[in-house]
Amino acid sequence: MDKRNAAAFINSYNKIDAQLRDLYGFKPSQSFTDVVRRSAEKNSVVRKYENDLADYARLRNAIVHQSTDGQIIAVPCDEVVEQLQMIERLICTPPTIGETLPEKKIVSIEGNLSLRRAVLLISRTGYSNLPVYEGRRMIGIVNNRRIIKELGEAVQRGVSVDEWLSSTPVSAILAETDLFVYYKYLGKKDSLQDILNAFEENKKLLAVAISEHGTAGERIVNFVTPADLVRIAKLMEDYE
Repeated sequence: MDKRNAAAFINSYNKIDAQLRDLYGFKPSQSFTDVVRRSAEKNSVVRKYENDLADYARLRNAIVHQSTDGQIIAVPCDEVVEQLQMIERLICTPPTIGETLPEKKIVSIEGNLSLRRAVLLISRTGYSNLPVYEGRRMIGIVNNRRIIKELGEAVQRGVSVDEWLSSTPVSAILAETDLFVYYKYLGKKDSLQDILNAFEENKKLLAVAISEHGTAGERIVNFVTPADLVRIAKLMEDYE
């Protein structure tokens, strides 16, 4: 039997075990199977391979514990080792945003321009999330939801819609809470898995905003919306 397969299998198994415990703070006393089951609630890769990982836990025990006179009595085949190594890569070194998602030309607007300009821009481009800038600094994101909400309140006050749209600057309706409720900032060094996790954790999320370092105020170079999730999942599969 080729003991190298057993060594490679145990190496990948241990890396996955350590990574999941580090990511989600599991106790040393928790079994690998329990770690996998609980991680599957938070991590789409683990969820996809949950049953495989549970099977590999049993195989690992056979390799490590069930031996006679120090002799290995179970050796995984090449296909199993390759599968576990692929899962290890996805969990421990997932593809980054910067290396897989090219920058886009993001439609944006200056904060001192009128809401009329913003509405026309959304209508013409079809983009519903517009970064708002003050010089080179992004001061917020305006979207059609926020515009409709503020417009409705203006109508209730009896204000002329045309006058309100023409005289109100975009910056006047920005809400800081929108940035943390409806958007998630990530940087180029973050992973595709971080994007999937963001939408898993926040069902209200409208988009993940990508900038150089994932810091508020930086120029946005990409938006990932729920419509992009199928493509993100495909990129993950191709990485395998």
